[in-house]
Amino acid sequence: MSARALAALGTSIFSEMTALANAHGAVNLSQGFPDFEGPAAIVDDAVAALRAGHNQYGRSMGVLPLVHAVARHEQRATGLVLDPVTEIVCTAGATEALAAAMIGLLEPGDEVLLLEPFYDGYPAVLAMVGAVPKVATLRWPDFRVPLDELRALVTDRTRMIVVNTPHNPTGRVLGDDELDGLARLCVDHDLIALCDEVYEHLTYGVPHNPLRARPGMQARTVSVSSTGKTFSFTGWKVGWATGPAPLIAGVQRAHQFLTFCASTPLHVAMGHALDRCDDAFTTTLQAEYRARRDFVTGMLRDAGFAVAVPDGAYFCLADIRGLTDDDDRTFARRLITEAGVAAIPPSAFYSRDVNEGRRLLRFAFCKTQGTLDEAARRLSAWAKRR
Repeated sequence: MSARALAALGTSIFSEMTALANAHGAVNLSQGFPDFEGPAAIVDDAVAALRAGHNQYGRSMGVLPLVHAVARHEQRATGLVLDPVTEIVCTAGATEALAAAMIGLLEPGDEVLLLEPFYDGYPAVLAMVGAVPKVATLRWPDFRVPLDELRALVTDRTRMIVVNTPHNPTGRVLGDDELDGLARLCVDHDLIALCDEVYEHLTYGVPHNPLRARPGMQARTVSVSSTGKTFSFTGWKVGWATGPAPLIAGVQRAHQFLTFCASTPLHVAMGHALDRCDDAFTTTLQAEYRARRDFVTGMLRDAGFAVAVPDGAYFCLADIRGLTDDDDRTFARRLITEAGVAAIPPSAFYSRDVNEGRRLLRFAFCKTQGTLDEAARRLSAWAKRR
């Protein structure tokens, strides 16, 4: 069942667009990874960990320097106190944490609430589990959570809701009213909340408030984050899941057979990095990304796109309807061949109302200013030729 379901999902849209961008020498604003290095001090910490002999299998749930650092990070961010030994499991990136949570906490036939557009890994893992996605749609241009629509999807088989905030790809940071509504939904129907918060430190004037801090939610929430987005080391794949011990035990049951443990020296290094992730660091990080966001949204408007300005993460969605009657995949390919700029066609992130995605493109702004300048130059020249 899962093999057929996965085969139906086809090749990742990220692989497809990057291959096309490479073939045409396009500026790649499609994949969401930085084209610059993270802090040199973190690299130094990794080198030191390698040379200090942290090169064998580590504790399956995470080396002690990292789990203690995650617990301190959580307390600084939310005031919640975690037991680092029983309420944290460290994984090979947030993707594995999400997969382990779904595999370890769901049964075949369980229903899971998703909000589209969604990270395409969610339905892929649900297909592996044999769980059933039930989907509500965030709609252009505000992308607010449709609470009534979600509530109507709940049945006696609904087990979990996946909540991503700050949200990829819309850039929404969920507001208090949305979080309160989601908390009531979970409490009323005894749902587990699986919260994907990898962009927790990338917000622009709008605070990220975690769902787990809402009344009744701490005992039913598994929160997932990572260091890749915050520190610009996406290839290190250092992530974690936190939550109450009974739920984390379920995540660990899957994790121990997926990877057993992740990279020991990188976990040691990222433990040090998390302890240095103070207000000064995040303020600088947010200011740098906000400048990139403002540059890219202006660049896209100048080229004729309508843009939804994101509150967080490092993507923006642009409406293509004022430029073309093409769908998003066709226009994304044209933009590569005609303008030399690559974006992601986000219809791949929809399953219920795919037409919502066919009107949009997703652009990543986690790039150097030089890369963004070149993209702006190419888009300006293309717009003048149209």
